[in-house]
Amino acid sequence: MKIFLHQLLVFSLCLTTTFVFSQEEENKWRALFAIGVNSPSQNGFVEEFRSKSTNFPTINLGIQHFFKPQLGVKVDYGYNRFVNEDNSPEFKINYSRVNAQIVFNASNALTFIPQDLNIIVHAGPGFSMVKPLNLYQDNNIAYFNAMAGLEFHYILSRAVSIVLDGSFIKGFSKDFEPITNGFGSFNGDLVTVTIGASVALSGCRTCN
Repeated sequence: MKIFLHQLLVFSLCLTTTFVFSQEEENKWRALFAIGVNSPSQNGFVEEFRSKSTNFPTINLGIQHFFKPQLGVKVDYGYNRFVNEDNSPEFKINYSRVNAQIVFNASNALTFIPQDLNIIVHAGPGFSMVKPLNLYQDNNIAYFNAMAGLEFHYILSRAVSIVLDGSFIKGFSKDFEPITNGFGSFNGDLVTVTIGASVALSGCRTCN
């Protein structure tokens, strides 16, 4: 009986260790993709030019790596399109960005949240590229940015999570000079809200 209990204890410890290691492996590398809406700051446009307060689409693509259970990094690309409101001169703008960010899983510190929900904070520097279309396509600009946001990951399985993200992108750009360089362009801040998925790229060949 003692031998049986000893073997059962060893087996249980091995199974638990394997499960925890597997969970960590599944979270080491993940692909992120999401789609949603954006809202540019109106002070990023020159006088008379105004954007709609809510614009579609915003598309985010990224790769995330956790080198510790709660701490990691991600590199992501974001594409945004916004257009003029009714009382503004007509324009369309493609706003793209690339960011390298620190990611922190705050779920362990928030003991009141459900086990199938992870809350992840992300922040880091990046580079924004603004390309107006149609009449103002020569007014391209690019500048550095800083991005911060909050992600809610609802775990569907060990391989896949649904992700809701809200982010703020601060642009570091000078004022337009001469002012005509700002016609149909943008040098302000951006808020984005997206929904998508996080998919395991490691340790998950047999995940359900």
